[in-house]
Amino acid sequence: MINAVPLRKETGTLSIPVEGMTCASCVSHVEKAIARLPDVARVSVNLATERADVAFNGEPDVAAVVRAVESAGYDVPEVVVELGATGMTCASCVAHVEKAVMAVPGVNAATVNLATERVSVRHFAGLASIEDIEAAIRRAGYEPHRIGGENAAADREQEAREREMNGLRRSLFIAAVLTLPVFVIEMGSHLVPAIHDLVMHTIGTQTSWLIQFVLTTIVLFGPGRRFFEKGVPAMLRGTPDMNSLVVVGTSAAWAYSVVATFAPQLLPAGTANVYYEAAAVIVTLILLGRYLEAKAKGRTSEAIKRLVGLQPRTARVERDGQTVEVKLSDVRSGDIVQVRPGEQVPVDGEVVEGSSYVDESMITGEPVPVAKAAGAEVVGGTINRTGAFSFRATRVGADTVLAQIIRMVEEAQGSKLPIQALVDKVTAWFVPAVMAVAAITFLVWLVFGPSPALTFALVNAVAVLIIACPCAMGLATPTSIMVGTGRAAELGVLFRKGEALQALRDVAIVALDKTGTLTKGRPELTDLTPSAGFGHDEVLALVAAVEARSEHPIAAAIVAAAGERGLPVDKPEGFEAVPGYGVAATVTGRHVAVGADRHMKKLGHDVAAFTQEAARLGGEGKTPLYAAIDGRLAAVIAVADPIKETTPEAIRALHDLGLRVAMITGDNRATAKAVARQLGIDEVVPEVLPDGKVKAIHDLRAGDRKLAFVGDGINDAPALAEADVGLAIGTGTDIAIESADVVLMSGDLRGVVNAIALSKATIRNIKQNLFWAFAYNAALIPVAAGVLYPVWGTLLSPVLAAGAMALSSVFVLTNALRLRAFRPVLAAEADAPTEGPKVLAAT
Repeated sequence: MINAVPLRKETGTLSIPVEGMTCASCVSHVEKAIARLPDVARVSVNLATERADVAFNGEPDVAAVVRAVESAGYDVPEVVVELGATGMTCASCVAHVEKAVMAVPGVNAATVNLATERVSVRHFAGLASIEDIEAAIRRAGYEPHRIGGENAAADREQEAREREMNGLRRSLFIAAVLTLPVFVIEMGSHLVPAIHDLVMHTIGTQTSWLIQFVLTTIVLFGPGRRFFEKGVPAMLRGTPDMNSLVVVGTSAAWAYSVVATFAPQLLPAGTANVYYEAAAVIVTLILLGRYLEAKAKGRTSEAIKRLVGLQPRTARVERDGQTVEVKLSDVRSGDIVQVRPGEQVPVDGEVVEGSSYVDESMITGEPVPVAKAAGAEVVGGTINRTGAFSFRATRVGADTVLAQIIRMVEEAQGSKLPIQALVDKVTAWFVPAVMAVAAITFLVWLVFGPSPALTFALVNAVAVLIIACPCAMGLATPTSIMVGTGRAAELGVLFRKGEALQALRDVAIVALDKTGTLTKGRPELTDLTPSAGFGHDEVLALVAAVEARSEHPIAAAIVAAAGERGLPVDKPEGFEAVPGYGVAATVTGRHVAVGADRHMKKLGHDVAAFTQEAARLGGEGKTPLYAAIDGRLAAVIAVADPIKETTPEAIRALHDLGLRVAMITGDNRATAKAVARQLGIDEVVPEVLPDGKVKAIHDLRAGDRKLAFVGDGINDAPALAEADVGLAIGTGTDIAIESADVVLMSGDLRGVVNAIALSKATIRNIKQNLFWAFAYNAALIPVAAGVLYPVWGTLLSPVLAAGAMALSSVFVLTNALRLRAFRPVLAAEADAPTEGPKVLAAT
């Protein structure tokens, strides 16, 4: 049974989209504005996902958060959605529906048209989901249905991103077309004598300046208007951002050029120069950087798009004795859904008729199709391979496993890591500091610079303003988190908390629960060695017949083994159970006794012939049982919870990552030591009762070692919560484990190895990004200010500064996207599942 995964919008929390943020200082401004609200306990703003996550001490106040965001100079986008609603008959029905929809948090307006049976709803994007609105209409007593595409509501944010990208592309094209002649006229005249002579002998200097003035003015206040719309209000509020730096820099270059063009007499002699090309090129290059950023940011969320794409758009459902094809949103819990070969399973459910093999690799990461028959669970998004079957829908819409996975990944992608705290501290004062440095640069060059001092002062101050864009700082961490957690989801590793990405990298010891984690979690017949004169299947059939009357788990394992081999299990007669010894009965006229060695001795049988075999079984942590048939010792038997086939390789891989491995188990010391010896486990904590696992974790953490605990997520909740990082390992349908930080969809330890390796790769990627972002600014701001001029006569042109600034953000995004190519340390081999995992190199 799937536990409920918390939605992004729940009591006390709110996740809201924010438009208009461009750099780390924007993030800081939004966070400060929201944090000032009463009852706000915590706020985290993510530049890459463009969302603000707010935790309240009480009920979320949507309106107050929206006002705070808008007061900071940013926008919370609104969308309009139309739904159909049947069952309305009069004006009071209209009033009921409107009132119910308006009660949904995030809804700003609701209009119901009785004649067309349409409900038009205006709400904040990402706050009121279409499912929330539908639920409200149903509670009012009416039946909603969607109009238009199945995923229309879900795609609205994507459409907004596309509109932004198209707008940037259009602005970039216009700016480039207008900037090119300005650049050629001005810079060409300086660099190419032929161009200089052509300009002088045709249009002349003054006319060329007038042409540059017209074209640059259009660039600044046309395509470049977006910088002024955000940057100027931000400065007036006393919270300058990256847009403010661009506005001050380009406006200074443009204004100086305007004075030189139309009133040169106001400037000192020899300083009447124009810098139109600097202003125009800066705007064009920054627009290019913004466009490349938007394009790359879209690629960081491709994992979510792929997960959403796993959902089919329609389903074939039995209604009124007929099979009809309906939209996915119209499937209801309890519907009988038909699935043909090659089709996707639309929602979660339980098979009621037919059988097949279903490919669940996109959910569990396991490549081998799973057999499904009546009573088996199926998961929406998986692919039916062979036969046809019908199933009863049990979880639909937002309750399906796939929907929960998508929510988990979105939440992890929007989270902040502890490493981000350093970035937040720096960016809080970064832009004001840059403006102060630019002012100091201007004054120093004006007072101490060579002639023409005013020109040198202006150029260097503008270069400082442009070079110091904090975009790369703001993108360094969130983009890596988005790509890393998305790639993890593709590998069957779900980070429920983004913080686990960083914590997992620092673990020194991995503690493993034995049952269900190292082992399969259910007893199986592992060994049956018959005596001379007895056949394997003969003994197994007789022993299973006797054990069929017992309720012990060991008995169930023996009966199951006989069933798997297709052996007949006859009805026993005269069944007798001797507590602490064993059982006996007569089967088809043959007397069969099964039990421990003391039971055999009591019956007068000598087990010495199996001494060597019993020693081997004991060394493997198994307890031998014996069978006697018709007064003769017939076989030695072992039933145990077998080690998963992939466990030994996974433990070796954990050792290769430099980690110590511990096992926590309720087994006695001898058995636990035998299992540990067999698997190469470093530390063993045996004889632990279920409520003693937390103490065991405390003991293992001695010396301040960071510890990750891996459990099956069913009875390990306290231990999972106590560990520095809790990893729940289980099946694809057991994903919503509240106490775990990381959920592993597959049922073996390979996911642990891959999760740790991916954590290390992601944090390494983040550090590379942060180093580049900080080192870039630390190195180039002094260069832009002109510190190299006294030594080498070197100055940084504002145009080159703009290009370098744009490239810094693109570099950070491109580096983060490298995580999409992460290859698992241990990957399942689809073609040969019995041969164990395939070892690959991690990048």
